[in-house]
Amino acid sequence: MLDALLFTKTPQFAKSLYPECIWDIAAPLPTLYLTFDDGPQPEITPFVLDTLAKYNARATFFCVGKNIEKHPELFQRILREGHSAGNHTFDHVNGWKTENTLYYQNIEHCDKTLAEQAPKMSRQLFRPPYGKLTPAQYQNLKSKYRIVMWDVLSCDFDLSCTAEKVLQNVLKHAASGSIVVMHDSLNAKPKVEYALPQILEHFSAKGFRFDAL
Repeated sequence: MLDALLFTKTPQFAKSLYPECIWDIAAPLPTLYLTFDDGPQPEITPFVLDTLAKYNARATFFCVGKNIEKHPELFQRILREGHSAGNHTFDHVNGWKTENTLYYQNIEHCDKTLAEQAPKMSRQLFRPPYGKLTPAQYQNLKSKYRIVMWDVLSCDFDLSCTAEKVLQNVLKHAASGSIVVMHDSLNAKPKVEYALPQILEHFSAKGFRFDAL
């Protein structure tokens, strides 16, 4: 089994364990793929969207189904402003600790929620919460979804990680084609508020663009 959360910069050997997952993307121009997990949340998602808009940046939001149901207006704003959205299960369940049938049902529940809110949107993107996916789950899901992992983990969810460390995790490790994980969640809020504008400013000054998956 793979725990991608062990690494700020995902090593090649970890990527090779689940080779059909998307870890990074070859880009002809300097490009970063910012992703935000666990929202939408009214306390932080509007800040993320406002900040992205200042830099004409597009991102991908891996949404928890129950949060979409609670905050449909925020989910609609994500799509209206040109960002992508993906399935992050309905209840943010851990694949390692959930029986397979229940895990798949939880993903399908999120799919139904996405379909209700955005019937024309492609619902092929999936990210397992915590990056935890068993080999059996991987084999089952890879033909149904584009399973998106990451190249760089900001660690903004980690209570022991300072806001400055979150910033440096991204500035030091991200390169063109990197998929970067951040969170629009309450735990990450102060760190995202500190780091995200500086990440966008730093890479914009270097000529990077920010694309959605």
